[in-house]
Amino acid sequence: MVKKILISQPKPSSDKSPYYDIARDFGVELVFRPFIKVEGITPQEFRQQKIDITKYTAVVFTSRHAIDHFFQLAKEMRITMPETTKYFCVTETIALYIQKYAPYRKRKVFFGESGKVDDLIPAMVKHKAEKYLVPKSDVANGAITKLLDSKGLNHKECVMYRTVSNNFTPEEIKSFDYDMVLFFSPSGIKALKENFPKLKPNELKIGTFGPSTAKAVKDAKLNLDLEAPTERYPSMTGALRHFLQEQEDL
Repeated sequence: MVKKILISQPKPSSDKSPYYDIARDFGVELVFRPFIKVEGITPQEFRQQKIDITKYTAVVFTSRHAIDHFFQLAKEMRITMPETTKYFCVTETIALYIQKYAPYRKRKVFFGESGKVDDLIPAMVKHKAEKYLVPKSDVANGAITKLLDSKGLNHKECVMYRTVSNNFTPEEIKSFDYDMVLFFSPSGIKALKENFPKLKPNELKIGTFGPSTAKAVKDAKLNLDLEAPTERYPSMTGALRHFLQEQEDL
């Protein structure tokens, strides 16, 4: 039976998170501990890409990390974004996060619902005259480039932050007693293998979110026990609840 689950994400900021409902309903212990961390690149590293931020009239944000590192780099390079800059965000939550760096009411902000860039395409096509800049991590898979190219949009992708392993301490490795771990990126699987190179396929139940993360588990020759999203369970919490219910019913 699964009784202790490690979730490779930061602890939820709200005590109303569905994860806490799951812990209560199934009597499981949930521990939040990221396997990876994100760090920004330096202005010197960014300049090597030979991209002038001031030449772009719109920015596409796929995460809050992208917003943080975009504005941090702009600050370090003493670049002030003009009031006319448009921002396209994959969710409303990410769009609202822009307020941390700029007055939201003065910005032209567009957002999608699904968390995918596909949702933004209709709005971006309506503003086809814009020059789009897409901040990304060093592990981006190129899907956005293909999508924007297919719509004839003027765009440029640029690396502004990198994903690195958030290594476990010797004490954490020694006390690693989890029944299951949930992952949300291929980088997390890589970090698992780096920290626990002797891990055997049946030693730990693994859940993943996203097809690329699931593929990383299979490529690492580990067993995949829970996969989200699915048509019936679009969220990790929904899929986890279903998984634990099935475990109880066995």
